[in-house]
Amino acid sequence: MRDIRIAAVVCNAPVFQTQQNLARMTRWVSAAKNQGAVLVCFPEMNISGYSPRPEIRALAEPVPGPITRNLQRLARDQNMVILAGLAEKDENARIFASHLAIAPNGILGVYRKLHIAPPERDVFSSGREVALFEIQNLKFGIQLCYDAHFPELATRMAIDGADIIFMPHASPRGTPAAKFASWMRHLPARAFDNGLFIVACNQTGANQTGLTFPGLALVIGPSGEILAKDLSGNEGLLLVNLKAGDLAGVRHHAMRYFLPHRRPEIY
Repeated sequence: MRDIRIAAVVCNAPVFQTQQNLARMTRWVSAAKNQGAVLVCFPEMNISGYSPRPEIRALAEPVPGPITRNLQRLARDQNMVILAGLAEKDENARIFASHLAIAPNGILGVYRKLHIAPPERDVFSSGREVALFEIQNLKFGIQLCYDAHFPELATRMAIDGADIIFMPHASPRGTPAAKFASWMRHLPARAFDNGLFIVACNQTGANQTGLTFPGLALVIGPSGEILAKDLSGNEGLLLVNLKAGDLAGVRHHAMRYFLPHRRPEIY
């Protein structure tokens, strides 16, 4: 891993306002660039907006498609890596909650949410690929919201070489403080058990279809410690320098890095 300055975005993302959401993204990408970030992560389905109801089908589009091309231009113009979410429709008309990873020189790939929460299952299909993405000797994974509750997924990504797992959320209801308390029950464990960074961010505000999101963002270091947080509930950027030395300090310490000592043959 190399040192990297990242930005996690907390933003409003109303359903049926794709063009406005893209315009909002453009402003946040520019702000992150101006503050020295080289990668910016947006919440789950921040472009199409999040809804577990059939209405979301009308907003889904293929990847690549118009949204993908728009993000490619933005990444190229701003010389930024962009992680952003949308409702994706495949050639069989299945709908996925997907997150694009786009670099200035092209598409790194797309992550389709693997674990579909019970309220989402009438609309969304589950992905089948545990993908990692790489930029300049840095490997990272993406998990979407409900995915973060399954420790095996984080371990699989760590075994495959992930240095960071980005966890974009569209998690409604409650206050930022209450959502933070919920995250603290499992996100530090994902970082600590696997010796990697966790970056999480959520939508904020009303989505115009009956859901309201508590805005917050959180960055956790490879020892499970909080590096930065924003519990304001407002739109904004959480900017953090992720340091290779912090990762090496864990992974080169025999008693702080547990992953190499797993015994999967007995469990």
